[in-house]
Amino acid sequence: MQSKAKITALGSYVPEKRLTNEDLENMVDTNNEWIIQRTGMKERRIAAENEFSSTLALKAVDNLIKRYKKDVSDVDCIIVATSTPDYTFPNVASQIQKHFQIKQTGAIDLNAACAGFTYGLHVANGLITSGLHRKILFVAAETMSKITDYTDRTTCILFGDGAAAVLVERDDEMPGFIASHMGTYGEGGNHVYSTNLSTTMQGQPLNPSGMLVQNGREVYKWASRTLPLGINELLNKAGLKKDDIDWFIPHSANLRMIESICEKSEISLEKTLTSVEYLGNTSSVSIPLAMQIGIDEGKIKRGDTLLAYGFGGGLTHAGVILKWDVEDV
Repeated sequence: MQSKAKITALGSYVPEKRLTNEDLENMVDTNNEWIIQRTGMKERRIAAENEFSSTLALKAVDNLIKRYKKDVSDVDCIIVATSTPDYTFPNVASQIQKHFQIKQTGAIDLNAACAGFTYGLHVANGLITSGLHRKILFVAAETMSKITDYTDRTTCILFGDGAAAVLVERDDEMPGFIASHMGTYGEGGNHVYSTNLSTTMQGQPLNPSGMLVQNGREVYKWASRTLPLGINELLNKAGLKKDDIDWFIPHSANLRMIESICEKSEISLEKTLTSVEYLGNTSSVSIPLAMQIGIDEGKIKRGDTLLAYGFGGGLTHAGVILKWDVEDV
């Protein structure tokens, strides 16, 4: 089905507090050189004690409104991608509805972990293209620091916090969604998890702390194997070649992982946008933050073709190809 939707605005927000590699040296057995060599990260932004995913989400939406002079009062659906909601319920989307006093709208959270942004775009496009909705406010918001174990040197160096918001609106003449592709490898769910009600998975005991637990080696192997295949499938669906893509925007999990994916996918690092160096792994928010950086640096321009690909817990993955048609501000 040909898309009838496009992104019309983007906003973002990251907390003020910076967590540098030097800070981490004073917390766990690690050092700046080791972190950069293995992840490419130098800093992350960390939410304050009284900041939660909804707090960051509201500020990202405010940023969208101010940047693009947009009205959200007529939004007819709010979707939030998050793995770190303030509460099990009410959901973050409902808190956004309350804050902006949007009178007639649906409000749902979805959780596809680090693939949340591309999953959410897929859902928003489907809802609008089907005719069920006309204007969707889609927000990715994460406070990963609140489920990070800062005594675990293998994971605490990775994660940061942030939020981003996009408006997805109906456009019959110039739609922006070209193709999408998604997949799941549920057998690998135990490689990255955070417990809630259950402390076992597939009959095996889990760490019951509620903190994020990750087998980085296994996730790295899976992503490096899976994404090149997914990227080719996505390009085939779109009838495009790699040279037709202006910017590749993968989930900023780890710069070394991105380098491996680019090498195996035969995509130049010069055409790749990331947010990993100064913002760390912000889960579902890493792709739109990389987009924001690309816009602010004058790289992403109106008319560009973007390939965004998210991957993470589940194990889930999803990619979308977009024609960028957002007015310059």
